[in-house]
Amino acid sequence: MLLPLLYLFAFAGLADASFTILVNDNTQVDTSDCPITYYGQEYTTVYTNFTGEDLFVCFNGYYNPEGNGDCIRVPNTDNITYFILNNKNDPSYWTDLTNFVHSSVSTVTNNVTCYLHFPYKSSMALLGMGSQSVVYWYNPPPTFISVLVNGHLVENVYAIQNTEVLSDTSGCRISGLGVKPGTTRLNLETCSSMTCSNSRIASMETCSLPGQCDGNGTCSVKGLCTVTGPTVIDFSGQINSVSDRCEYSLLHDQSTGFSLKANFLERRRRDVSFVDSLTLDFSERDDIQLLQGHRVTVAGSPVTLTGSVQTFSGVDLSKDQTGVTASFSVNGLSVSVFFDGTTARIYTETSAGGSLDGLCVDSSNVSSSMLSSDSSCQDQYEDPADDTIDCAAVTQQCDILKSAPFSSCNLYVDPEPYIIACRSTLCKYPSVDNLRCQFLKAYAKACEKKQVDLQNWWTTAQCHHPQPICGDKCSDHEFCGDIHGNTDCRCRAIFASQYTEQNRLGGPTVCQDNTASLTLVGCLLKEKSIDYTHLHLNDQTCTGVIDPDSHMLKFSFSSDSCGTEVTTNNSQVIFTNAVVTRNSSSDVITRQDEVFIEFSCSHPKPELQNVAFKIIDNSVEVFLQSGEWKYSVTMKAYSDAAHTQLLDPKSDVRLNQKIWIVLETNGLDEDVVSVVTDSCWATSEDSPNSVPRYDLIRDGCANAQDGTVSVMGNGEGTSNSFSFNMFEFSGKGTSEVYLHCQLQLCVKKNNNCVPGCSVAARRRRSLRHRLGFPALISMAWTQ
Repeated sequence: MLLPLLYLFAFAGLADASFTILVNDNTQVDTSDCPITYYGQEYTTVYTNFTGEDLFVCFNGYYNPEGNGDCIRVPNTDNITYFILNNKNDPSYWTDLTNFVHSSVSTVTNNVTCYLHFPYKSSMALLGMGSQSVVYWYNPPPTFISVLVNGHLVENVYAIQNTEVLSDTSGCRISGLGVKPGTTRLNLETCSSMTCSNSRIASMETCSLPGQCDGNGTCSVKGLCTVTGPTVIDFSGQINSVSDRCEYSLLHDQSTGFSLKANFLERRRRDVSFVDSLTLDFSERDDIQLLQGHRVTVAGSPVTLTGSVQTFSGVDLSKDQTGVTASFSVNGLSVSVFFDGTTARIYTETSAGGSLDGLCVDSSNVSSSMLSSDSSCQDQYEDPADDTIDCAAVTQQCDILKSAPFSSCNLYVDPEPYIIACRSTLCKYPSVDNLRCQFLKAYAKACEKKQVDLQNWWTTAQCHHPQPICGDKCSDHEFCGDIHGNTDCRCRAIFASQYTEQNRLGGPTVCQDNTASLTLVGCLLKEKSIDYTHLHLNDQTCTGVIDPDSHMLKFSFSSDSCGTEVTTNNSQVIFTNAVVTRNSSSDVITRQDEVFIEFSCSHPKPELQNVAFKIIDNSVEVFLQSGEWKYSVTMKAYSDAAHTQLLDPKSDVRLNQKIWIVLETNGLDEDVVSVVTDSCWATSEDSPNSVPRYDLIRDGCANAQDGTVSVMGNGEGTSNSFSFNMFEFSGKGTSEVYLHCQLQLCVKKNNNCVPGCSVAARRRRSLRHRLGFPALISMAWTQ
């Protein structure tokens, strides 16, 4: 193929050329008759100049070693060449050359329509092909021909003497750099990966945030994200604030599913939120939570940390007096997380891998980083402005970050985001709980990462070393803060508002039957300087019971206890008591307000009933056999708890009068078996299966719906008893009440015969050692 193409250029080309120029100096030529598309740019002018060693053919100006030329460098020490432009308008004329180019350069598909030819001792031609072009070099010395875009080398094409070389020069231009079709080029300065497809479609992958290019081709994630109070300062130093009480993703790796989550909650004000806890969600491993009070849980269970590093689920955890640190690696990303209850610091330093997002990557992307499914966390509140806050003074206090000793770090860490975070929060939220110093400390820690030590900054800023923390004392509706100069658990604003807006210290009175209870909020009492241990009811021996988890203080009384006063009006019986402060004659002074909280319950006054019931049989006895056991069961009714006043057919039993039923057996060895009253119920007819039916005992336990029923000694021996208040069936024409009880024998083993009737579980334990079938015994009353 070499000889026909040489002939085409050397002879036919000259004969049919549009024009030919001898070039021995800097020359500018109009080539609009043969436009050349060179790496995405179409050119209609060619500039030639010599350097003594080379010929430079450029399209956007004469070659300048310091410039940004689009040029081709050809060795030429003679400083002379010809310039030939050929655009013969005959498609058949270009057929051989087109076929040769297509067979030699796989990325070229267009037909040759013209060329720019530079023959001398060796020849170089630029083949015009519409949107494509090819540089063609033949009969060269053994050396390089260089292709430049914007002054940057795209490729050095090496050729051996008496050969021919072709190179596609219609590739992609990406960020000012040339990329050959079908290749990828890395920009080391920006860590950009630029790809040009065979069809000349350009694409680029860059070192995106939070990655940073080191200038040598390595894209690394090295940055600090600070979450302090409601504000997030991301890896790039941009700032945003969280205005609600939702959970957000701070850092999320899409390839592994790992997510670092932050939950925000209110404190003294309802309209200002603070970062309250962090969750390390590893998807395939146990979650780790960093909580208030320097507490940590792994898979929901608390762990005890010390200053020494301990590893849980691949995470290194440690704790000191300032907070908790968690260090781990996920998908090649090394992360260190610190949390002290008010400020979270997330530091990363590693080669960028995977796709990262979250507020630490882009703090402006709040909506897509929200994780909470409960929309109530988004409810917005607006509390009255705090007139004690002087915003001008706050600004001055926050601007200290631009003064010594902080100013020595200003060149390394921009103080402005931290100043904005400090100012925007403290112009709305009171500067209490060491909050101002938290913002200053966040900046000082960022300076430490840049190896800038702000020694004794807290003295200049009039800050104190870390204050004592509440540990695990605070409940979910509390936070650790200052109360009258002491560090203790305060009420969160939204929780407290349901009481304070009604000027109350607790909930409403709860009334049930002849009992009443009142619950006071422990953290509200503390904020009012009220010591709950000094509170009691009218009877000083009746004190409140504090819940160790919720810190709620509960007082309870009945109509005949704790100094309760009982009064009546026309239709109500009223039980009244009060929570008061204990007074002691030995107390010379007191530092707490006197407390007087009266609460009461009212019930309809019982109507007088002239109806009286009489027992039909004062004693019922049945004889039974169960296996080898032959025994009798007797049911008796009494009007007193001591079982001394036996009811008989002459005894009147009024409605709501308490009676006691005793079930006794004869013929059983109480060391071997026990009697279990499995169920007792009442019917209005003598059949135990008739309806209506009213249960007094179910599964061995008193009916929880009827507060008058009590069961004694069930399953403990060969006898037991129960009590209830007498009743009649509503709307029934008959006045009879039939009482039925079903009993079982149970072999004693490890107290397994006693029904479990705790408040939490009203179901009786399975009696695995039952004997025989249940026995039924009945008793009846009538008006």
